[in-house]
Order: sequence, then C-alpha cells, then structure tokens
Amino acid sequence: MIVESRLYSKKNSVVECKTCMHLCRIKPEKWGRCRVRKNENGILSVYNYGMVSAIALDPIEKKPLHNYKPGTKVLSFGSVSCNFRCPHCQNHEIAFSDLTYPYLREMKAEDVFRLAIERKADGIAWTYNEPSIWHEFALDSSKLVKEKGLFVVYVTNGYMTPEAIDQFEGVLDAANVDVKGFTADFYKRFCKAKLEKVLECVEYLVKKRVFVELTYLVIPGENDSEEEIKEFTAWVSGINKRIPVHFSRFHPDYKMLDKAVTPVKTIEKAVEIAKESGIEYVYVGNVWGHKNESTFCPKCGYLLIERNGFYIEKIDLDGNKCPRCGYGQNIIL
Repeated sequence: MIVESRLYSKKNSVVECKTCMHLCRIKPEKWGRCRVRKNENGILSVYNYGMVSAIALDPIEKKPLHNYKPGTKVLSFGSVSCNFRCPHCQNHEIAFSDLTYPYLREMKAEDVFRLAIERKADGIAWTYNEPSIWHEFALDSSKLVKEKGLFVVYVTNGYMTPEAIDQFEGVLDAANVDVKGFTADFYKRFCKAKLEKVLECVEYLVKKRVFVELTYLVIPGENDSEEEIKEFTAWVSGINKRIPVHFSRFHPDYKMLDKAVTPVKTIEKAVEIAKESGIEYVYVGNVWGHKNESTFCPKCGYLLIERNGFYIEKIDLDGNKCPRCGYGQNIIL
C-alpha cells in the first residue's frame, strides 16, 4: 500500500523528508536514503506502509528493555530497509533489502492489534530493521493498540526527527536506542550518519518522557577504548544517571567478519566505567548467564530482578522500591 508521508515539505519540484535526521532532499522520481520514500510529482510517497517482513512473540528483555515492564511479552514487527548502512548489521537480510524482498506480507493496523491479542502479547515492539522508516504504519498501528490498553516500544538507531517523535507523543511508551559508537568518525565510516543527531534524538526522547534504555555494541578495535566508553557514559550520566545502559558483545556478521568476538573482560571493563560515571543500571548483553544480566539495587546491591538470558527467574520488589533498603527504582512494572 502506498500512502503520503506525514512529514515533508516542498520547494518547487524538490521535497524534503522530515521523518529522519538525514532530511533527504529528493528530486522528482528519486528515492530517499531509506529506499522506501519517493518524490512523485511533488508528493512524498511512502511505499512500505503495512509491508511486514517479520513477526515474533518475544520477551521484552530481548529488545533489550530490562527496566520497562520486565517479564512481559511483546509482539515484534519488522519491515525492510534502513536509513543506516552498518557493515556489521545483525539483521542485514531485511535491513539491506528493499521492497522486492520475497517474504513481505501486507497488513493493516487492525491486523497488528488482532495478532497481539491472539498471541497474548502485553505490548508491541517495532524492531528488527529501523522502525522510523515506516513511521506512518507504526504510528497508525500504535495508536490503535494503545487505545486498547497495550504498550508500545521502539528499538531504534535514534535518527528520528523531533517532529516524528512529537507525532508519537502519548503513544510511544519506551525505546531502546542503539548508540553505535561515540565518535563522529565511527558514525561517518560505518553508519553513514552523524553522531550528534543521535544524541539529539536521545535527549529529545527523554525530554518527551519516553522511557529510554541505551545499547552500546562493543566492537573490538573500533569503539571499545576506555576513553570512548568514558565519554559515552559521562554523556549518559549528564542526561540522567538512571537511564539503563546495555553493553552488548559483538560477534562477526555480514560484511564485518574480520573482527573477533568481544572479550568478556572488555565488556566488564565497560560496565565498571559506567558505574564509575554514576550510571545506576548497567547490563551485559550477549554473554549468557552473566551476573550483569540481572538488576541490582543501585544503593545497596540487593538482587531485584534475576535473569537467565532473556528470561526472568524472579522479581523481588516492594512496589517500586528495594525491599531491603527502600530505595526507589527507575523500573516500570
């Protein structure tokens, strides 16, 4: 289904997309970087409305979201393409595909809600590829499921414009944002994007009271220096030390097969640096069985939520407080 973009402007025959931070200026009959938006006679047409590549019922911990609705289930939806070009993309089959992807199916917003109910989901997640590039369908579907009492989460690269975020006001409950590195050079070389735009997006999501968690994929030799991790964690702490941070272990994929798997000690050093920066909730990803998959009280160290991989073993909270010391937690149950 083809629909008109909700966010663009027009000057003469050129349109400017205002959905993501690339702000593509698109000439007639040309496509934006996302390869799903096209200038057709001065109208910005969106070609991926309702075009779904993947659906799965996941624990919310898999997103990963550890402090928002722990133990709940989300029905996850993905489409095709992306506005980044990461050579290590772990969902490259769909993120680097286009509208010719053979397994696409067309859905309506009502189908999203129906499937969520059928599969007994507590909420929905827009994930797998970058969700903001099918902004219109995600927005329409999210409004519907939100009205019906389900929650809505995004797993995103953090390149949404403030205007796109504004349209989700009161609809988007939580987001995990991938901060893929903390230098302008990393973003330029690997993502074909700008770090400062990601930081602006994260800060605006926090300002709009979206529950934010951050993921930092630690890649050996590229974004794993102690100095870079310190700068990243200092920035997070400067926004809000209660934002949960996930340091995820890299494994070779797609076009980045020359890098080794991240040593566990590198991940643990990143956790240490984050805690020294004052960040209260620091997690380890892709290291199954690690103690830092679990949630501990930032004040007294009591085990609040015990995890084994993506699965909850126990939740021990007194309302929203630590049962041992009474410290109020930044956890939404």
